Amino acid sequence: MTVYFYSIALLGSPLEPLTYQSKVPLNIGSKTEVALSGRSLHGAVIELTEKPDFSTQPVGAVLPFVYSPTQLKTAQFIAEYYGCSLGEALNLFVPYQRHCGLDPQSEIPNQVRDDGVCHSRVGGNLAYSSIAIILSEVQCEALDFIRTHPVSLLFGDTGAGKSEIYMRRMDEILSEGKRALLLLPEISLTPQMETRFKNHFGDAVVLWHSKMTPKQKKVTLDKIYEGTAHIVVGPRSALFLPIHDLGLIVVDEEHDESYKSSSRPRYNARDMAVYIGNLLKIPVILGSATPSLASYVKYPFFRLRGGYFEAKRTFVFEPSIEALTSSIDRAVMENFATGHQGIVFIPTRANFKYTVCDACGYHVECPFCSVGMSQHKNSRALKCHYCNYTEVLPKVCPKCQSGALRTARLGTAEAVEHFGKLSEKLRVQQFDRDVITTQNKLIKVLGAFNNREIDLLVGTQMLSKGHDYHDITLAVVMGIDNLLSQSDYRAREKALSLLVQIAGRSGRKQNATVIVQSFNASFFRNYLDDYEKFLIDEMKIREGRYPPTKKLARLLYAHKNALKAKDVMEKAVEQIEQMEKVQIVGSGASPIEKIADKYRFQILLRSDKSTDLIRAIKHVKSPLCEIDMDPIEFT
Repeated sequence: MTVYFYSIALLGSPLEPLTYQSKVPLNIGSKTEVALSGRSLHGAVIELTEKPDFSTQPVGAVLPFVYSPTQLKTAQFIAEYYGCSLGEALNLFVPYQRHCGLDPQSEIPNQVRDDGVCHSRVGGNLAYSSIAIILSEVQCEALDFIRTHPVSLLFGDTGAGKSEIYMRRMDEILSEGKRALLLLPEISLTPQMETRFKNHFGDAVVLWHSKMTPKQKKVTLDKIYEGTAHIVVGPRSALFLPIHDLGLIVVDEEHDESYKSSSRPRYNARDMAVYIGNLLKIPVILGSATPSLASYVKYPFFRLRGGYFEAKRTFVFEPSIEALTSSIDRAVMENFATGHQGIVFIPTRANFKYTVCDACGYHVECPFCSVGMSQHKNSRALKCHYCNYTEVLPKVCPKCQSGALRTARLGTAEAVEHFGKLSEKLRVQQFDRDVITTQNKLIKVLGAFNNREIDLLVGTQMLSKGHDYHDITLAVVMGIDNLLSQSDYRAREKALSLLVQIAGRSGRKQNATVIVQSFNASFFRNYLDDYEKFLIDEMKIREGRYPPTKKLARLLYAHKNALKAKDVMEKAVEQIEQMEKVQIVGSGASPIEKIADKYRFQILLRSDKSTDLIRAIKHVKSPLCEIDMDPIEFT
């Protein structure tokens, strides 16, 4: 009897692929059940191998799912480039479904194409709303531009009509019998955006995001499997859905940091969208009002200026630390008196970021992380926003047992309380992840704001994304200098981009005032009306030192024993110092030395080529080491 041996990647496991045996031939990419140390795990068939010189266990059930060659190749690239196992990379993907008839001898779907995946045409021809999209002359020029490039950057001002261009290009792709994927930062998945797309494409649009219930996700996946979902909209995870006949990928707000995963595998969905587009030979559109310097340099772009309305924004800079001042109070009340709406941006959630004793100066930190804890007045608690540890808000200093605890750095909850006291008629709403915890809450708050049931939204970066309301005539931006002063080579880019994005929520239809608390007015004023000028200047500053002209990698070592983590890091430093073509920018304790009761040390590497970085990383790889290629976080 013939026995076949296969290399199988264990989904979600850090282990390398293991060898299993089967009495029947299996398709490459098949999802299976296998046993390991008495546990039943899911795996994916990677390749047929020779009989090993050790005993092997049999493959269990062969499940009705299969990973396509494109998914397998993409997963292999993620594993190699981002420094994870193949099983961890494959675990990002939702496999295709074998729901067509099966050949009982080969177990291969009858309607499978050469990619090994069943391609259903269930649902027939696409039919959707006939609401026309009328483009301006310059939008038509932009559409012509993106038609002619495999990867293009739509560099369009806020309100310039990027979404209409996306939809017109999607119309063309759908008319070819293909499907489209629109990626957005999760906080941009607003009811307004959903309505805009469904008004044009009808039920052909499906959404995918983390706030969906398991039942809602199943309904969406069923539509994708059946082929009735012609346009899929979602955050970075949507890139790994099993979309048949994909013909276009759009990455909106391509500069947004949420496209970069903060856990292993630490991939960047924008970059992976370009990679997948290249594999499938389909166009990829990147869009932003404040594109990343990397995309601006790397891809051909079309500059889309202006907006539909002639409204103007007046910027007023207040040289002040992050504080609620009388001038801000006055502006809020004057704007309220005119019957218009406003937004206030504050970079910290909860009430205050730090709690300090006024007698001994003790700084209340999380016992498991070397960071200050945020005060939550409503629940009378201190909470760590890194590991979620929570404790009761102490009445006196836990160290000296006598001093009163004062707070430093303003938070959204405290600001809401402050503005609510200015007038009992002023309707103020907190808008951050502490309050907007579900999709229904997001729908409710944005619906109330759109219906003018809220006068003032006070929030964090959630304010800067996906909201297109015409009656915001005041925007207040606080704490922008905190971003500008970060020890991050992208600090200038992050601060300016955020200011432009938040300011862009105002003055859509009527003139607006933007109040900015900053001691760096000259820097911001120099670029507010010309973001491209900033990108050109920034490129000169980074040339030869930082991306996009150099490649970076961050090696993060963490362990409950600080000496052990430090020792492993120092040995890696010694080895890397002997290597050519790779430079150690810095090494030592991480800026946040402890998170979740683990001590953290890091090495920052720089090189001209990513291949040299990957080679060095493989040489010093350790179970204690977390690899972050193209890092955007350095704390």
